[in-house]
Amino acid sequence: MTENAETTQADHHFPCDNCGGDMRFDPAGRQLACDHCGNLEPMDAGPWRAAAIREMSYDQALSQQLPSMEMEETRVSKCPNCAAEVAFDPDIHATECPFCATPVVTDTGTHRHIKPRAVLPFALDEASARSAMTNWLGGLWFAPNGLKEYARKGRRMQGIYVPYWTFDADTKSAYSGERGTVYFETHTVMRDGKAQRVRVPKVRWRSKRGRVARFFDDVVVLASTSLPKTYTDGLEPWDLSGLEPYAPEYLAGFRAEGYAVPLKDGFVEARQIMDRVIARDIRFDIGGDRQRIHRVDTDVRDVTFKHILLPVWLAAYKYRGRTFRFVVNGTTGKVQGERPYSTLKITLAVIVGLLIAAAVGYGMALNQ
Repeated sequence: MTENAETTQADHHFPCDNCGGDMRFDPAGRQLACDHCGNLEPMDAGPWRAAAIREMSYDQALSQQLPSMEMEETRVSKCPNCAAEVAFDPDIHATECPFCATPVVTDTGTHRHIKPRAVLPFALDEASARSAMTNWLGGLWFAPNGLKEYARKGRRMQGIYVPYWTFDADTKSAYSGERGTVYFETHTVMRDGKAQRVRVPKVRWRSKRGRVARFFDDVVVLASTSLPKTYTDGLEPWDLSGLEPYAPEYLAGFRAEGYAVPLKDGFVEARQIMDRVIARDIRFDIGGDRQRIHRVDTDVRDVTFKHILLPVWLAAYKYRGRTFRFVVNGTTGKVQGERPYSTLKITLAVIVGLLIAAAVGYGMALNQ
């Protein structure tokens, strides 16, 4: 197996049985819809519903022993600015990167990578996502009115399936540490020339050893580098109970970015997440009022993973020479993005604040 750090899924086209036009996945009806003639095709009518969502062996993937059916090759294009790789239609030779609004001249190459195992379908359509974004912008103090208006009336947002890894693992951890019990001692101190008795907290420590165990199910790790991680982290939590077995029909009318974080690097981040949870479990097991952890030895077994696609509505706007990016969770409508500021609004706010302060000061001076 050859795993490339920058890959992408190809565009998928499904011709309408009535008119031959491209059908798209309709989030509201969870079906394929033709915008040309209105033909609808239920998703449960296709053969893609047969496969279950199965985990894959992490060790097999690292040793390049995954079955060939779990791999695929695609032809890709790359943004020269943010390095995002999102497939474009073969007949398009120039377009704009959906992640940073940079003009892109397509230049394809072949990559071999792990197929997606599952997809969380879009639940919000473009109009709902745009409404969520403009409401979020409207709630920001000092955001430029021009940007709000441009975002409200600007071009359509783009639906992107963003790549993630999920990891399962069985862990058993042995630890050593200390349990602290808070007690109080009474001391006499001098304050303003007077002796006062005060209670001073102290901590009595004693050694503690033990073991904790936890099975981790679906630890989610972002596999993209095209968007700031703070944005995508802000879209959480993802309800993975809605995952469906991967089928290209869900991608009809949308784009899907390929993973740029290799599987091994993704598991390194997953372990960091697991370790934080294990440390919390250990502190609970130690008990007492305070806890100190000196050593943790964790045995990690039966690691499995999935490559999944999660839905994000994306807008990249160039406004007065700057690019502003906004992302919307395609199932919940939660919004994250760059915080725009209006210099004029900030200046007016400062002036108003100074005038109010001056008026209050003048009033106080008159009362003295």
